[in-house]
Amino acid sequence: MSIRAVVCFMTQQLYDRPMRFYTEYLTFKTAKHREYINMTAQVESALRKSGIQEGMILVSAMHITAGVWVNDAEDGLIADIDEWLEKLAPFRQDYRHHRTGETNGDSHLKSLLVHHEVVVPVTKGKLDFGPWQQVYYAEFDGQRSKRVIIKVMGE
Repeated sequence: MSIRAVVCFMTQQLYDRPMRFYTEYLTFKTAKHREYINMTAQVESALRKSGIQEGMILVSAMHITAGVWVNDAEDGLIADIDEWLEKLAPFRQDYRHHRTGETNGDSHLKSLLVHHEVVVPVTKGKLDFGPWQQVYYAEFDGQRSKRVIIKVMGE
């Protein structure tokens, strides 16, 4: 897996106090076709670089065959989620989408099930998670470069 980051800063005056924005782009290239990556450390790093103490952080997969979720970082649960997704959206040859020449119809459906983004509150400069919560990148059509945007908003 390789990760590359691109960074942007912006400040905008809203109401009587300026709201700040920090944007970082990560690029993932997974070794496997389907892979789940705990990206909490990268999200926390972007939050630290932003300097924002109160607000929210958006994490969004910028591809239609990938997703982002918040859940427990327990290997058994990750395997259960993978099996559940494969049961609900198995690979099949007969997806109509495959008439376009693609072979990733199941990857699109899996992405719909987990969705493509999460928003996490930021309080006192930290991700305001419940117990065990972590941010995951879910790749359903991997082995090529895909981007994730992290946008921190607040003050």
